[in-house]
Amino acid sequence: MRIEKDSIGELQVPANAYYGIHALRAKENFSVNDEKLHRELIWAMAMVKKACAWANWKLGLLNEKKAKAIITACDEVAKGELDREVIVSCFVRWCRHFN
Repeated sequence: MRIEKDSIGELQVPANAYYGIHALRAKENFSVNDEKLHRELIWAMAMVKKACAWANWKLGLLNEKKAKAIITACDEVAKGELDREVIVSCFVRWCRHFN
């Protein structure tokens, strides 16, 4: 385990987890069930984050090393390689309104 801190306090996060304290707090506070997000929604969020990283890099607001790390991680998420790291199901109930 690793200890992470935020404005609320400290939490133990699994040492090998890609997610951090904020995702863990969201899971504790907003989980309505154990149902996972739809693969398409995970892919879409990864693509938006990738585009934001690229744009911020090109605007000089994000250094190249961080931008490339985010872009690489987004590509891995988009391929489904990190689905196990998406631990929050809070959108599931909301998304059902549109099905």
